[in-house]
Amino acid sequence: MPLYRIGPGDQLQIYVQGKPDLSETVPVRPDGRISIPLVQDVTAEGKTPAELAKSIEKELARFVRNPDVTVIVRSFQGTYNNEVRIVGQAVKPQALPYRAGMTLLDALTAAGGLTPYAAGNRAELVRRVKGKEKVYRVYLGDLLNGSIEDNAPLQPGDTIIIPQKLF
Repeated sequence: MPLYRIGPGDQLQIYVQGKPDLSETVPVRPDGRISIPLVQDVTAEGKTPAELAKSIEKELARFVRNPDVTVIVRSFQGTYNNEVRIVGQAVKPQALPYRAGMTLLDALTAAGGLTPYAAGNRAELVRRVKGKEKVYRVYLGDLLNGSIEDNAPLQPGDTIIIPQKLF
């Protein structure tokens, strides 16, 4: 299972053991950086919480002897690579944080299903495979009508495109 990577908009709790005045809850700015007391503009985007903790420890070591830092993700937006996007004729088109084991049905449920104008059986799943985009036909109409064999596992970075019916 891939490790979670921090992204802009995430809320991080930075805990410095024995130093409550240095411990903070901070947002990751749009530029992918954070600032805490004594440490300004540390890159957080793309790092795991453990990697970020090590970066902060390195910076804090200039001011504090043997700092012990823990980073906890309190709320997350994630990076685009950690999202599944649903666009087109979904009731609530959106980008969802990817979760291990996520399927088409999970994504459709989160998006509120299909609009009355959706051509669910002409939907497409766009996935990056070895650096190239591949397009797969998915049968969302059949899936929502109980054809569970049409439920497919999703991967981080997938996009589900739901076209409109032709009248």
